[in-house]
Amino acid sequence: MNSSLIYAVRFIRIVPILFLVGISAAIYFYPGGNIHDSSQTGYSFTHNFLSDLGGYKSHSGEVNFLSSFFFGFSLVLFFFAGIAFLFIPFLFKDNFINFNLAFCGSIFFALGSVFFAGVGLTPHDLYMEMHIFFALNAFRLLIPASFLFLIVLYRSKVENYFSFIICLLMISTFAYVLYQIYGGNPLANIENMSQQATIQKLIVLVNILCVFIISYAFSSQYRIITQK
Repeated sequence: MNSSLIYAVRFIRIVPILFLVGISAAIYFYPGGNIHDSSQTGYSFTHNFLSDLGGYKSHSGEVNFLSSFFFGFSLVLFFFAGIAFLFIPFLFKDNFINFNLAFCGSIFFALGSVFFAGVGLTPHDLYMEMHIFFALNAFRLLIPASFLFLIVLYRSKVENYFSFIICLLMISTFAYVLYQIYGGNPLANIENMSQQATIQKLIVLVNILCVFIISYAFSSQYRIITQK
């Protein structure tokens, strides 16, 4: 089990890196266009959503095969990260409360990962309703997941700053979910689109950075239990 635990932790750590590589490739191959301007050349950080990368066709009307492939690949990786999260509670098996909290948190992380994979597998221009359903609920599932692991890390012997990192993940994700609910309609005008597209990328960067750092909390816990 110990070897499985360390492999799970390492996989959780490498997924954010692979995600950035895959998304960068998807951006490179994106033909162009946004929801308000089909003549736009290539991909724009402020005028395109990440989901634009996964469309069957780009907003310019061109077939979007390579970009959608890398986008889908990047998000499907989170499905396997979700499986890896199911091993994490065993790092806290010496404490009954921590183990059960981590188990519940891992379930939420795993479910969220399934929904992120769903985002990648449902092109927005072919399966709009399903795509939106997956996109909205993937972030919402991260809120209880991060809250439960916040308690676990606070109660554990790992360094205190990891608790602040996962607290940042929880608060920023909660704020983004509220923004999704009450923010403006990106179809209404370019200003709303640009604001939402930019905020979306910022929250994604915060999320993957926090998950990357939290994996080191799990490594620290692994060292604690193996040195006993």
